[in-house]
Amino acid sequence: MSARVLCIGGIDSSGGAGLLRDAATLAAMGLESCAAVTAVTAQSDAAVREVQVMPPALVASQIAAACEGPVDAVKIGMLGHAALVDAVASALPDRPLVLDPVLVSTSGRSLLDDDGIAALLGRLVPRVTLMTPNLPELDTLAAALGASSEKAIGLLQDRGCRAVLVKGGHDATPEVATDWLYRASAPVAEFHAPRLDGTLRGTGCQLASVIAGGLAQHLDIERAVQNAKHMLTTRFRAACDMPRDAAMPSASRGIMPLA
Repeated sequence: MSARVLCIGGIDSSGGAGLLRDAATLAAMGLESCAAVTAVTAQSDAAVREVQVMPPALVASQIAAACEGPVDAVKIGMLGHAALVDAVASALPDRPLVLDPVLVSTSGRSLLDDDGIAALLGRLVPRVTLMTPNLPELDTLAAALGASSEKAIGLLQDRGCRAVLVKGGHDATPEVATDWLYRASAPVAEFHAPRLDGTLRGTGCQLASVIAGGLAQHLDIERAVQNAKHMLTTRFRAACDMPRDAAMPSASRGIMPLA
């Protein structure tokens, strides 16, 4: 039987992000998925038109039902508000957990309020195997922690988060996008990929889903991240009609300061 990942997050009506992207990604890996829906959204590439957050008790019940079958890892995306964060934290199984902190939509709509961020930091972060913020999300988390972005990584680890993958897609480097993997017991690992001329929605969902799938297959975090970067670059390359012999992601070790 293939590994099975519990995905907790929102439904994107366009199919570009959220649980539909998670399920498609895991299926492409040959893995099974189950789901707990936290919110239903009406959205497209242009904008989020409407969001209906699910009742916390219903979300907890979905998680309980999903866990009646085997669950090898958990991926969490959109949560909506503090009560929902609390419900999810209370219902989670004890499995490797990837948290993609969905704070703002691509079109700029807030998807988790300040109380929700505080609950995420207090209730979920201590359970997390890997958190995957992009640079703006890291800045938002840092502000909530009252720290700089660089110091926020250590504070997240102090709260119990085993590893933090900072996604560098929003930085200003023209040719290469770099992500940084921070772990308390290892040097910082850098993951480099070509910066392609195109945009895609749901890339954060896909990256976190592939990593969760790798953890469900008992890969170590660094290998799971490397696989995720490779799969995401392949998707970007296809979308941008990039030649097949173009550079794929590479990893290196060392400290690279955040911009």
